[in-house]
Amino acid sequence: MLLKSVLVRLLTTAITLFGVAVVVFTLVRVAPGNPISMMLPPGATEDDIAALTALYGFDKSLPEQFVIWLGGVLHGDFGTSITMRQPVVGLVLGRLPATLELSTMALLIAVGLGGLVAIIGARKRGTATEVGLDLTSGAALSIPDFLWGLIFVLLFGVLWPVLSISGRIDPRLDFDFTTNFYLIEGVLRGRFDVVGSTLSHMLMPAMSLALPLAAMIAQLLKQNLKEVLAQDYTTLARVRGFSETAVILREALRNAALPTLALVGVQFTFLIGGTVIVERLFAYEGLGNMAIDAVINRDLPLIQGIVLLFAALFTVINLLVDLSYTLLNPRLRHG
Repeated sequence: MLLKSVLVRLLTTAITLFGVAVVVFTLVRVAPGNPISMMLPPGATEDDIAALTALYGFDKSLPEQFVIWLGGVLHGDFGTSITMRQPVVGLVLGRLPATLELSTMALLIAVGLGGLVAIIGARKRGTATEVGLDLTSGAALSIPDFLWGLIFVLLFGVLWPVLSISGRIDPRLDFDFTTNFYLIEGVLRGRFDVVGSTLSHMLMPAMSLALPLAAMIAQLLKQNLKEVLAQDYTTLARVRGFSETAVILREALRNAALPTLALVGVQFTFLIGGTVIVERLFAYEGLGNMAIDAVINRDLPLIQGIVLLFAALFTVINLLVDLSYTLLNPRLRHG
């Protein structure tokens, strides 16, 4: 049963990615503007434009262009960036680690902070503390991530300048990276100056992304905890002498966390997509920042590669979340 579900989801994923490829390929080409003209100097002749148009295959019909591009994608060739004159695959994979590190850091902060608030709220249910936490969560959820970014820049970059407000790492550090996972590589190689610099640059954008998600996690998990704490087996645990905190952590949290897992997985995909604006705000050298440059410069191959990669990440993460939820939920696993 589980194998059949996996195969169906894989087929659905393939169809979804194909649909995304068709949509993004069509949209970027019907949008106004000529990317070829942006590559040439003002004095370029019609022959120069025609030669460059033929080089990138824009002289062919849309169906022909799509078939050629899709054939290249299936072989790992996403084309060449118009503005950077480099293979799209290399450019995208070079920026992807930065976005993954930022998104993962934001997710860890959101889960930790949201879980803590939910546990305290469930522990103090029916009191003024719960009301105050609910109001705080509502305020955090109502403020978008980019506005949180501006607030953090003002607080910790201007008024109390303790964190870096732009870039990904201090350029003065002498460190030869073999991968683009700066934080992970710094930890593995014992360069804690690199780790500190990376965290200093990453903390504000990660917090900006994390706070709205933390508020969602706190509200959902607290509600689930309150429902579980009303069950008979939690009452039995209290009768056996467990404190309320022990009942929450040992008996209620595991069951209450299952519905929250689905929310975290779905929201993680939106978290990756939300890095676009936040990365731009902090001049963070990630995939989202590159996506904005690609749109501004009408770099069609790069836009297509970035969007298709985002779509692949979304579908894969959702697939993994569904499988995890099925494995962790006995009713679904044995259904």
